[in-house]
Amino acid sequence: MDGDSPDHLSAPPDRDGPVARTPTAAHEVALECLLAGIEAARPDERIAETCTVANDVLTVTDVTGSESDTTSYDLSQYERITVVGGGKAAAQLVCALETEFEGSAVIEDRLTTGVVVTDNPVESDIVAVREGAHPIPSETGVQHTKQVLEAAAAAGENELLLVVVTGGASALLAAPAASLSVSDLQQVTTALLGAGAPIDEINAVRKHCSAIKGGQLARTAAPATVVTLALSDVVGDDPSVIGSGPTVPDPTTYGDALAVLERYEIDAPDAVVAHLEHGHAGALPETPTLETDANCFDRTSTHVIGNGRVALEAARDAARDRGYTPLVLASRVRGEAREAAQTHVAIAEECRRTGEPCSPPAVLLSGGETTVTLCEEPGRGGPNQEFALTSALALESDGIVVGSVDTDGIDGTTHVAGALVDATTVGPSALEADGESDQNRGRTRTDAHDALARNDACAVLEDEEALVRTGPTGTNVNDLRVLVVEPSSPSEEL
Repeated sequence: MDGDSPDHLSAPPDRDGPVARTPTAAHEVALECLLAGIEAARPDERIAETCTVANDVLTVTDVTGSESDTTSYDLSQYERITVVGGGKAAAQLVCALETEFEGSAVIEDRLTTGVVVTDNPVESDIVAVREGAHPIPSETGVQHTKQVLEAAAAAGENELLLVVVTGGASALLAAPAASLSVSDLQQVTTALLGAGAPIDEINAVRKHCSAIKGGQLARTAAPATVVTLALSDVVGDDPSVIGSGPTVPDPTTYGDALAVLERYEIDAPDAVVAHLEHGHAGALPETPTLETDANCFDRTSTHVIGNGRVALEAARDAARDRGYTPLVLASRVRGEAREAAQTHVAIAEECRRTGEPCSPPAVLLSGGETTVTLCEEPGRGGPNQEFALTSALALESDGIVVGSVDTDGIDGTTHVAGALVDATTVGPSALEADGESDQNRGRTRTDAHDALARNDACAVLEDEEALVRTGPTGTNVNDLRVLVVEPSSPSEEL
């Protein structure tokens, strides 16, 4: 759903208003957990947690935090330091790095230039912050990505290229392969995302239609030292999938890309199909791998400094602080949003009625990335809103609150993060309170189902004042879901 046309975007919310309506204490707990998860994944928090500079040595610890995943770089060994990259949180990551670098004479002397491409720009003291488009690449993004490639190509053997990659980089770092146009990229990306294909398969196609993805930025920068700091928005944190892996070996092939188009019956532009077929036939070089282009990666390293697990752990701690028993169900939820919602609700209801898999009061948590398969003329919505609205329809009684957000604050085709619902959001409970008739009550539930069929969940959730509006958060570590489960009453247990 994240790949829908920007033409469907709703107006930005009034940031002076509340983030969400919280009519009960359980709603408040759910919102606190969601916001705690987002806060923990902010670039300034992640840089402070994982990167330090002392005596002109940069030390980076991967998100696992284990000693074996800590690497140090003596910055005095490099004649020049350049920062490039892209993603929704790229500018915020650069600013956090600049704060960490303050006081280092070597960095002040040698870090003098750089360029990143983002759709959420903030001013940097050193690095040029350029705008691109997400989720569909733009001509402006193409022109600015050329600047990234030029900066990488200019890096010499004794220089350091710091690369920041965050979620959204696949669209924002747009560099069509030589035979393709930005229009070709726009059409194939829109079709893939509309088909509900998982991100690793979408990115297999993107990489083979690009001049920067799939290790090609590393190939451009060689023989410079390349150090990548990645904020992961993909299930499993595979560096070759995060931002389509511009600085790591690519395990996918032209043949894989063609198979994705066939599997999802994608009506791709003729130029895209011809390009992929030529590559599959050996007429074009493959994206670099360790076997074919080992020299591209001799001096590269990648560090995942934040991911969805970070958000889950912070949300878990927030739940515990409020006196609830937290349980992380999974950090790798994927598949259709509506199907995932049904499963989550079933677990929450089991928890409330039987105390399994944990006893209420409890907070069930999950991360990952669900998808939505679009109808021909989709309305406004996103995976998290469809998850929430499906949950509201599935809940059979009070006592459970469900919250689901995209941690970047932009769910699908809207300017809202997601939604916060319970059994009264739609259906008999809410309408009885309004004094509506049985006839109107049935129509309202039907309207909600119809909205889901039209991929227009936002309209219903907005009417019911159930939306979560954070604005752009400056981070992106995928989806975060919270289910607050209150103890059942004695009458319910009979």
